[in-house]
Amino acid sequence: MNPTPLTYLDGETLMSTVLPPIRFVVDKLLPQGLHILAGAPKVGKSWLALWLCLCVAKGEPVWNFPTLRGGVLYLCLEDSYSRIQNRLLDITDNAPADLCFATVSEKLHSGLEEQIEGFLGAHPDTALVVIDTLQRIRAVGNEANPYASDYRDLGVLKELADRNRIAILLIHHLRKLNDEDPMNMISGTTGISGATDTNLVLKKGKRSGSAATLYCTGRDIEYQELALEFDQDAHVWKLVSSGESTEEQDKILASLSAFLAERREFTGTATELAEALEPYCKEKMRPNVLMKHLLRRQEELSRMGIAIQNRRTRDRRELLLTRACDGNDGSDGKNDTEPVPDLLSQPSQLSPNPTDTSDEGGADK
Repeated sequence: MNPTPLTYLDGETLMSTVLPPIRFVVDKLLPQGLHILAGAPKVGKSWLALWLCLCVAKGEPVWNFPTLRGGVLYLCLEDSYSRIQNRLLDITDNAPADLCFATVSEKLHSGLEEQIEGFLGAHPDTALVVIDTLQRIRAVGNEANPYASDYRDLGVLKELADRNRIAILLIHHLRKLNDEDPMNMISGTTGISGATDTNLVLKKGKRSGSAATLYCTGRDIEYQELALEFDQDAHVWKLVSSGESTEEQDKILASLSAFLAERREFTGTATELAEALEPYCKEKMRPNVLMKHLLRRQEELSRMGIAIQNRRTRDRRELLLTRACDGNDGSDGKNDTEPVPDLLSQPSQLSPNPTDTSDEGGADK
């Protein structure tokens, strides 16, 4: 049996191709893919997860992060419908119909994947699936290599998230032992934290206190530490500080916005665009730096109503930039998922390494 030929892209094509931007369910915090939210028992993870689900279903910001409005499936496998109802009554006056709950599900490799696929088929606008908790969907096994088991189980969920361009958030526990790096406290082997796209750790300063820090790291987000405080009356985690400095609006994007507000469209090379933008940004830009910046900031460009394309003529490579009549007519994130012809699918793929036994040890139950 002959193996399937390897699909690949050469560096020149990859560097110059405008690919669909990563779909963020929560801007700068929760992109498409597989994610972990870990914390000590009873620290408030489920309150945070429920509020997050509600925000996405309503299209309301999560703190100061915009959300992509979409359907949500919350597998609250440690709760009853009565408890979830009481919590909903504590945090909101109404819950939308596309926020769905289930208190019982199959386990991984025993029907859970098919259940989620079936739900997505019946609810194609779903953007987020939350599983509370990871341990509830894993079968009890006698694995000789816990790392391989952790990586394999999460690999199934990552493939599911990537294939459907949704975010799957797993609620998980922390080890009892403290560590200077909060990410090292995620229960289980490094196969768990290594298989996910984003790791979020909710850690209180004092067990009896209401203040906590949400440590955020991932492949598609910048590292950040969010200072939170739990509002006992509203039963919601409030943002105290994001640790970010208040910077000026991105100069390049602001200059491009002003430029296209006058011209509506541009066709030319990166060098020609850099020269055209000089009067707006008041400084000379290198074409290669400008090109990289635009490719990396497609999400912001889309929200600004600016579309970017790339094409090659007989003697040069051109950029095509257009702006909607209203600068606020950007994409809502649901129309940016069209596949790029003849290119690889966008989600990163896991490369299992079952021989890696680093940090082995069973999950902290």
